[in-house]
Amino acid sequence: MDAQVTDARPRDREATRERILCAARTLFGEHGYERVTVRMIAAAADANIALVGRYFGSKAGLFGAVLDGEPAFSDLFGGDAESLPRRLAEYAAERMEHPPDSPILRTLERSAGHPEVQAVAEERLRTAVLNPLEERLAGPDAHARARMATAVFLGIGAMRRRLGPETPTPADVDRLTAVFEECLKVSPT
Repeated sequence: MDAQVTDARPRDREATRERILCAARTLFGEHGYERVTVRMIAAAADANIALVGRYFGSKAGLFGAVLDGEPAFSDLFGGDAESLPRRLAEYAAERMEHPPDSPILRTLERSAGHPEVQAVAEERLRTAVLNPLEERLAGPDAHARARMATAVFLGIGAMRRRLGPETPTPADVDRLTAVFEECLKVSPT
């Protein structure tokens, strides 16, 4: 077999995989998880429907791969530890008024209760929020403290989805800062 032919195949597979990912990202972002089918994604990617299963296992696996390409909270968790509660409060206050900027993260937020998305959403929450925050915290009970701070984020998003957006005030940011300080501090033993 010619070296050119064998070199071309991996690139073709990778190009097809990327086309599927791009099509899925666009369709999930526009229509949500529930209304997008694997057939729609394959057609938009100009790919055989069987390749979606081969590369991603399932629609939920493909959604998870799309989520892996989304921004993480690394910027939010970076920086000095002393200002972390304020950074978290400012981000949470922004979520009071606006959903995440990413259409994929908005889809995740809307579809998190869908049975196929639950495991993907749980994994994303662990890998993008809970674990990086826990790694950032010093001292005992880092996991419990990270869970408390994450619960505040989730609660703010749930409130916005159920009651509508609300413009945060500077006092809201101050209150949220106090809440995050309390969530993240090491408890006396």
